[in-house]
Amino acid sequence: MTDCFIVGCGYVGKRVAMKELEYGSTVRALVKRESRAQSLQALGLDAVAHDLDSITVSAPNLSESILYWFAPPPPVGLIDSRIASFLYSIKKSSLPSRLVLVSTTGVYGDCKGSWVKESQPTQPRTDRARRRVNAEEFARHWCLENRVAIVILRVPAIYGPGRLPIEQLKRGKHLPAIDKSPLVNRIHVSDLVRVCFASARIEIDHNAKIPEICNVSDGNPSTTTEFFLSVAKSLGLPDPLISEHGKDEQVYDSVISKNLDSKRIDNTRMRKWLGVSPDFPTVEIGLSYRDSFKEEP
Repeated sequence: MTDCFIVGCGYVGKRVAMKELEYGSTVRALVKRESRAQSLQALGLDAVAHDLDSITVSAPNLSESILYWFAPPPPVGLIDSRIASFLYSIKKSSLPSRLVLVSTTGVYGDCKGSWVKESQPTQPRTDRARRRVNAEEFARHWCLENRVAIVILRVPAIYGPGRLPIEQLKRGKHLPAIDKSPLVNRIHVSDLVRVCFASARIEIDHNAKIPEICNVSDGNPSTTTEFFLSVAKSLGLPDPLISEHGKDEQVYDSVISKNLDSKRIDNTRMRKWLGVSPDFPTVEIGLSYRDSFKEEP
C-alpha cells in the first residue's frame, strides 16, 4: 500500500488525493484552513490544518511516503520559505521516499515564442517565478543531501471545471486582437492529475545529482484571446469584442498580466518518459469533455 502526504490540497491536490484513494493508497493532507481540512475529511482524507507561514512548522512522520508539494510560495519576496521550513522540519528518521514538486513553466521566462525543453536554462522575469526557481533549487539540494528521489513538474496554465473564464465572458469586456494576445501553454486538470500520479511511480535514481524535471503541457499552445473565443463558442455565448488597439482598460488585465512570457512548451518527455499522452491535447477537445463546465463545490 502506498502512503501519500499532500501539502496544499486544493484544486489539483484534491484530485490527486482522490485518485490515490481510488488506487488504494493511504492519503494524508496538510491545508491552511480548518474549514478546508473538514471538507477533505468528509471525503475520507486524513487532513489537518496548519499555516506554513507560522513560526513553528513540524512535519509528521513521512517514512517511505510520497510527498506531493502543491503549496505555492509566499506572495512576496524572492525565496520560498514555506517549502524550506517544512523540509527542514522533517526528521532524518522519517524521510519520504520521493518528492513530487509542482512548479511552473514561468521559470523559463520569455523565450520569444520558441519551443522549450527541460534543458532550457531558467530565466525568471517576475518575483513570482523567482520564488518558484528558489523552491526548485532548495528542494533539489535537500533531496540530494538526504537521498530522496525528486521529480519537478513544470506546469503551465491549468483549465477545467471551475477554471474557465465564464464570468469574464458574461461581463462582456474586450479582448486584445489575437496577434496582440499572449501565447499561453495549458493543461487540462485531468491530464495533470495523471502526470502527478505517474511521477510518483516512475523509476528514478535516488542518488542522482541532477533532478528529474518534466515539462507539462497539452502540446498545443494558443493565445489568451483564442482560449476565450473557444470557451464562448462551447457555451453558446456571443463572441467577446476584440480590441484592435491591444491592451486597454477593458481588456482582461488580470489574465493577460500572468502570461506575458511567450514560449511553446515541449511535452515530449511527459509523453515518452512518464508515458502520459494528453487525453485532451487541444483546448477544443478539453472543452468538449462534459465535466469541464461543472461548478466547483
